[in-house]
Amino acid sequence: MRTQLKKIIYEILEISSSTNLYSLADDIIIQFLIVLNITAFIASTSPVFSIEYQKIFEDIEIVSSLVFSLEYILRMWVCTVDSKYSHPFWGRIKYALTPLSIIDFVSILPFYLLLLFPKLSFVYLISLLRLLRLIKISRYSESVRTLGIVLNAKKEELFATAFAVFILLIFASSLMYFVESSAQPQSFGSIPDAMWWGVVTLTTVGYGDIYPITPIGRFLGSMLAFLGIGIFALPAGIISSGFSEEVQKRKQQKITENLEQSANFKSVEMPGGSEVSFEQKLPAIALNIENSSALMKLCVDRTKQNLGTAFESEEIIRDLAVHLYNETCRKFEL
Repeated sequence: MRTQLKKIIYEILEISSSTNLYSLADDIIIQFLIVLNITAFIASTSPVFSIEYQKIFEDIEIVSSLVFSLEYILRMWVCTVDSKYSHPFWGRIKYALTPLSIIDFVSILPFYLLLLFPKLSFVYLISLLRLLRLIKISRYSESVRTLGIVLNAKKEELFATAFAVFILLIFASSLMYFVESSAQPQSFGSIPDAMWWGVVTLTTVGYGDIYPITPIGRFLGSMLAFLGIGIFALPAGIISSGFSEEVQKRKQQKITENLEQSANFKSVEMPGGSEVSFEQKLPAIALNIENSSALMKLCVDRTKQNLGTAFESEEIIRDLAVHLYNETCRKFEL
């Protein structure tokens, strides 16, 4: 009975399924409490709202923190259902050290610290950790999980871009220091001071508090501004290409699943050997046509993408796409 209860709670908390009403309700309630709690935290910093609605903000924090604490305890209890954390002690330790579990723990920690040590000033600063509850939404939001997947997949490219920006910043700041330090000793008195100007210029923000006044300095500043436009566009391009690849991958997975479902349908026989009428076959026929069309389009797009520059003749590309389509159908026994 206890094991069965753990499995049920595990499916509700860890496996977010729209078909499970309890799991769907849990997702909606937790997301609502996260948004409500963060909204109350932000509003409490305003003198207008903090005086009039202070009691409401405190009640929201108490209720949400207790719910989050209960959720954390239940997750720690049922995590042993997963084979990766099956050990009753070390399995729970391993689960507690996962990134999302650490975020769950750190996000509820300020509530208990303020409860135990309300007069310590540094504890009030720790209350900013409540903002980490926004990251908890990644458990329930497909878009946030997709962003995490894309950043993880493109981490090498993003790191290389960040390193290139850092090297350029060092060179530009050092040059500007030697060019402008004699003319502006207060603004460009050291390379770290010049790095502030370099960051503002590279990001194309341009606060205007520090700027070069010598002819050579202005020339270097204008060149760095042009370079900043191109360099800081690179991360956006890398992330957007990652999103495009992830969306394409999911489309392919969906097509594959539909093809497998279509193949499984064709292997099903009616009880008693009875024949299926044409009208009964229509939904399966429509699904098969739709899947075949999607597969053919995918084959054509992939062939053009990978071999479009190798062959000038459209007929060759078309024949290769048809060959790829036939091979795919044969592989899945369509």
